[in-house]
Amino acid sequence: MECLNPVQARLNVRGDRLWQSLMELARIGATAKGGSCRLALTAEDGQGRDLVVGWMREAGLQIQIDEVGNIFGLRAGRDPELAPVMTGSHIDTQPTGGRFDGCFGVMAGLEVMRSLQEQGVETEAPLALAIWTNEEGSRFVPTMMGSGVHCAIFPKQVALEARDGQGISVAQALDGIGYRGTLPVGQLQPQCYLEAHIEQGPILEAEDKTIGVVTGSLGLRWYDVTVTGMEAHAGPTPMPMRQDALYAAAELMREVVDIANAAPFAPAGRGTVGEVHVHPNSRNVIPGQVKFTVDLRHPDMAQLNAMEARFRAAAARVARGTAGLQVSVVDVQEFPATPFAAHLIDAVEEAAQARGLSHQRILTGAGHDAVYMARRVPTAMVFVPCKDGISHNESEDADPVHLAAGCQVLCDVMLAQAGQAR
Repeated sequence: MECLNPVQARLNVRGDRLWQSLMELARIGATAKGGSCRLALTAEDGQGRDLVVGWMREAGLQIQIDEVGNIFGLRAGRDPELAPVMTGSHIDTQPTGGRFDGCFGVMAGLEVMRSLQEQGVETEAPLALAIWTNEEGSRFVPTMMGSGVHCAIFPKQVALEARDGQGISVAQALDGIGYRGTLPVGQLQPQCYLEAHIEQGPILEAEDKTIGVVTGSLGLRWYDVTVTGMEAHAGPTPMPMRQDALYAAAELMREVVDIANAAPFAPAGRGTVGEVHVHPNSRNVIPGQVKFTVDLRHPDMAQLNAMEARFRAAAARVARGTAGLQVSVVDVQEFPATPFAAHLIDAVEEAAQARGLSHQRILTGAGHDAVYMARRVPTAMVFVPCKDGISHNESEDADPVHLAAGCQVLCDVMLAQAGQAR
């Protein structure tokens, strides 16, 4: 599709309005430490949706809501037969979340739409802004729920029947805030998908780069590990006669980190033990059972397979090291490494260069709705730095200048893909 060079077009977004919108949204569910708490499909999430949908309508977007509560704002193009160029993210948060995770992507897309409207720009293809349901997964599992159903990763009923800790289903929660729509899930399929996001890591800030040109996502594997020994009195039980589950578990936990740091997996590998439960968790009792989680990641699936093989070998070795000790490793979840579309990666890089913005190519280690969308349509992401690499935290912060730059790159790439009619 022929289109104008985005710099030649000189459509400039308003960074001040983007920042003001982010701060106004952050007041809904604001926390004492400066963050936000808008768990998916709570009253606060409903208020946030109402606010943003109102802004979308003011920007001239036609609103459609699907059966799992995904919200789409559509802007007509000159050729209605063309599939839309879509951008978006989410506005639900972690319980102690920040003001930018997800919200920046939605507000950046909104600012693009506002700027196009007030500057009278028409595109050849339609544009769409998506707000995905329950990306965080803090209240309902699975995570990335709305985009997952949209992309047929799992069935609609799996999402609608999921329940929170109080037994409330997604279907009930959607009805409660008035966001169970009628648009069939997956019906609105774009020609491509672009998502702006804070990096949620320290690399761009450390490298003093404004734009992260995201090339794809790490492959991920999650496991639940149970090490079972025998609890016994800490005083009378001699050291050689113990079946100390924590001692064995600690060796295996260290192995998780060592694997990720070892050649050939470093520096791209990731190994994390994030949750640990010790039984009976008593000062003078030798632990009889330890349960913990393992998170392995790598951008190369062959390397991720090798990391898993080494981890399972370590688990078997630890089990053999103490008579009577058992080690169970249960698969929990897997995401394949997902490359983004080469032509869109190039477009993001070219837009950053044309605007004179420092940039570098980068992988995302986090899950995003873009990772699911990449399985269905060409996809790319635009990262901007976040202070100290901190995210999923009330102290999450970002520079307004960086946010405006990321939004501008998003706008330029969307125009390049949609074709600027006038």
